[in-house]
Amino acid sequence: MTLDSIGDWVRTHYSGNVTPELDGVEITLFGWVQEVRDLGGIRFIIMQDREGTLQVTIPKKRVAPEVLSKSDTLQKRFSIGVKGTVKKTNMTSRGIEVIPKEIRVFNVAAEQLPIDITGKTPANIETRLDARALDLSLEQNAAAFKIQHTALSAIRDFLFEKGYLEVHTPRIIASATEGGAELFPVDYFGQKAFLAQSPQLYKEQLTMSLEKVFEVGPFFRAELSHTRRHLSEFVSVDVEQAFASAEDVMKLLEQVIQFTCKAIAEKCAKELAALKYRATIPEIPFKRFTYDEVLADLAKEGVTIPWGEDITTEAFRVLGKNRGYYYFITDWPTKSKAFYIKPKDGNPELCEGFDLMWRWIELVSGGTRIADKNLLMERMKEKGLNPDSFKYHLQAFDYGMPPHAGWAIGLERLTMVLTGKKNIREVALYPRDRSRLTP
Repeated sequence: MTLDSIGDWVRTHYSGNVTPELDGVEITLFGWVQEVRDLGGIRFIIMQDREGTLQVTIPKKRVAPEVLSKSDTLQKRFSIGVKGTVKKTNMTSRGIEVIPKEIRVFNVAAEQLPIDITGKTPANIETRLDARALDLSLEQNAAAFKIQHTALSAIRDFLFEKGYLEVHTPRIIASATEGGAELFPVDYFGQKAFLAQSPQLYKEQLTMSLEKVFEVGPFFRAELSHTRRHLSEFVSVDVEQAFASAEDVMKLLEQVIQFTCKAIAEKCAKELAALKYRATIPEIPFKRFTYDEVLADLAKEGVTIPWGEDITTEAFRVLGKNRGYYYFITDWPTKSKAFYIKPKDGNPELCEGFDLMWRWIELVSGGTRIADKNLLMERMKEKGLNPDSFKYHLQAFDYGMPPHAGWAIGLERLTMVLTGKKNIREVALYPRDRSRLTP
């Protein structure tokens, strides 16, 4: 068939903006054919755009021959434009339909699609991810990303209001940020380099001039774990503040989470309904438990964690059974945290690091950073790291490094909490993990 040009057509409305009050008004819609139903003397086209669906009604004896002829060719997922008149009706759930005066077909689709775009026949997640562009045409799948967009907008608005500057740090780096083996090496014009695990060292340095900074961006970890909450490429929301402690940034974090949850509840009713999930707004301050208190609670449940060891996922699941809310875990053993987390004054076996949990999921890690160069070098050596590999970071400590603190939110994990999704790959547009490099 011959495809049409968009020409001078301009969209006047999305489907969600069309109401009975527009009865008799001529509008122009763009979108895709979701379904075609032919009842003999009348044909119904369910047209979809990013805001939802709308019924285009074609009374075969009352529309122009060109419109009828064009509608004869339509199939699912054809990209089309419709210029027509809004009509009030009792025959649709929204009380409206559009009677077309002209239809343009911009592109066609395969007759056999890999996914049922009506959602009546669900597909498994691997099939969905293989056809992700089509998968996101289902309202309930796109809803999670609209909520994610609203959450990120709220976080940015809140931090801007508090005087934080948004920054962008390198993704190709010369040395590991966190240490360890979870690194993706790259060839940088013949030099050995890595994809950044986090912006940690750069954002610390930026507190020396900009004082209060944040960054939103993708980071990379060669994560061997193949679970429902791990990705190899993820989006992190990082904050760092000069002249601040863990306590200061914990209070900030509580406020950010509460503000974001309010924004979701107020702005995403439609998306939450599509997901059949109810938004909750947490009260602040969040409850706080020390590492020792958590270990004691786990011991009562028959779960033993040797002191100084990290808490396992299985243990967190046990812990989360009685904690259906946001809560902090503080006073971690220094040896269990990253080299840049500050040991407590007077009790260096413990540190000023914290994790923010939701039930059993770790959402945020943060703390007071080490501002003393010699102590930082000691901690690097304790972690088996060579200070020479961090010389450019360490030299910044000769320029008057202030006391500073910060945290990092995993955006996909936060989206899981805000949407009720159980698999992190549901809330990453094109997830990357140990077994998936495409599409």
